[in-house]
Amino acid sequence: MPFPGLGTLVRHCALVWGARAYPLRMLLWHEIVNDVVGGIPVLVSYCPLCNSGVVFDRRLGDTLLKFGNTGRIRHADMVMYDENTESWWQQFTGGAIIGELTGKELKLLPARLESLQKFRDRAPKGKLLIPNNNQLRPYGLSPYRGMERQARLFREYPLPKEIRQLQRLVVIGQEAWPLDRVRRAGTIEAGGLVLKWVPGQNSLHDSRIISSGRDVGNITVQKRQGNKLVDFPYDITFAFAFAAFRPDGKIHVN
Repeated sequence: MPFPGLGTLVRHCALVWGARAYPLRMLLWHEIVNDVVGGIPVLVSYCPLCNSGVVFDRRLGDTLLKFGNTGRIRHADMVMYDENTESWWQQFTGGAIIGELTGKELKLLPARLESLQKFRDRAPKGKLLIPNNNQLRPYGLSPYRGMERQARLFREYPLPKEIRQLQRLVVIGQEAWPLDRVRRAGTIEAGGLVLKWVPGQNSLHDSRIISSGRDVGNITVQKRQGNKLVDFPYDITFAFAFAAFRPDGKIHVN
């Protein structure tokens, strides 16, 4: 629906694809949205345990897939399934891990994780997913209070000594940058990519009331194309997930 008055929600985070925003205060309870935006069928996915929020193209060759949640986790990341073949898919990677489609991968799309205020400023006529029933879940409250301050979730994963298990990383393929490093720098340029941080987004892993959560800021990742900057696919996850699913990946600590 078009933007309602946002009130205290302006610093809440949303997963944004095109001119449509999917607030994390809803996705942390429902985790998956099958949608069509601008003629492109998309899978909007968010796993609150590892903080991975990404958008995939639901088309696999000539087949249009529809996804659901298996209720299982692997390395604290959601395992999805497609209704077409009942194959199981890893949310973090977009790859099928069990079933007929094992080895297939979905195309990752350049979505943004940003505050509702920033989305409204960028796309004043954009559309926002809202609950059909506000009483269905305690939207606006988080069951993950204080999680980001824990030493670890379930187990230790191999990481550089400077990186905590539940530290946020900006993940781009096989590479990652600590979010705190991007915050301190403001802008980091690497390999034709431009990573930027600005304030104004609440953590949902801090306070029970999301609107009271600490400010973790907004990240954008863009690629230089001539004189223009265009959005590039990225994710912001806890470090343990990057270590689990990208064991040969590189974290740019300095």
